[in-house]
Amino acid sequence: MQIEFHRLMQDATRMVRAGDLHAATAAIQAALHAQPSTGSGDVGMPAAPGIVIDVEARHVASAQPPEEGQGLFLSERFADARMERDYKLYVPPQADRRPLPLVVMLHGCTQDPDDFAAGTRMNELARDEGCFVLYPAQSKSANPQRCWNWFKHTHQQRGRGEPALLAAMTRHVMERHDVDAGRVHVAGLSAGGAMAAILGDAYPDLYAAVGVHSGLASGAAKDLPSALAAMRTGAAATVGRSGPPTIVFHGDADATVHPSNGEHVISASAARPDSVREVERQRAPGGRNYTRRVHRLPDGSVQAELWLVHGSGHAWSGGSRQGSFTDPQGPDATREMFRFFSEHPRR
Repeated sequence: MQIEFHRLMQDATRMVRAGDLHAATAAIQAALHAQPSTGSGDVGMPAAPGIVIDVEARHVASAQPPEEGQGLFLSERFADARMERDYKLYVPPQADRRPLPLVVMLHGCTQDPDDFAAGTRMNELARDEGCFVLYPAQSKSANPQRCWNWFKHTHQQRGRGEPALLAAMTRHVMERHDVDAGRVHVAGLSAGGAMAAILGDAYPDLYAAVGVHSGLASGAAKDLPSALAAMRTGAAATVGRSGPPTIVFHGDADATVHPSNGEHVISASAARPDSVREVERQRAPGGRNYTRRVHRLPDGSVQAELWLVHGSGHAWSGGSRQGSFTDPQGPDATREMFRFFSEHPRR
């Protein structure tokens, strides 16, 4: 039985790489019928061996602890009644002076907090601006490739699964540190971006604004086959209401998560007929061309921004080569997301 399961999953892997999603879906379904129940309690389709709901990363060295006077990068563990996860928390030098914002950063598949911090350079900006940064770590026991399980229906709602755990972890950090409750934000890359969109939809009372880089809309998939299809061709959000203010970055050469998914994320956030679009085309200094689209409400406030980076693939725009999945040519997604968050405290 186990041998047959792995054979079918290997067939599915080859079909996904060949682009035959219909045949891959059939093979996955056959494999699931061949696989006995584990009774793990984590309901939903398991990740197939060799199939990553993202892309494979290169190995990078762990980030070094900040020098004295540059803040702290703490390693902690959080548990609620059902799950537990490690996390890292950047505490800036200004932490003991006044309540500070908090940005929750969700890494992509195969990444970890050190890798993500190094690639985005968010800690450096947080040091200068005065901001806590929380990096939850997905475990291999929850997903073999350390993907956040955005594509499982059991991890897409308030009070359930990983969204509940991440929200509780966020509140835990807020209780232990002097965080400004009106300036708590969440951002992520790829699978982390998809989970950030889910958190914004499920917990608008906690997260004031959302950043989604190379991700997908909340509810874009319910299982592995629909996730693969959404990544390949795009899928709309299942929510029917305007979400929190959202900034989206996506490369138009992304061959892993189709760029149309960025449009779907924006549509979920700026789903108001009275919003006004403003479009500008620019070039990052020494970097890539990009198109920035801003959605304004009648009162002039910005509800959403879409940054389409021309020629960029599945990578954090303007990131550092010290981390994986980065495109150093810019524009600087870290700085622009932080600017957007600063402009959108929770009302």
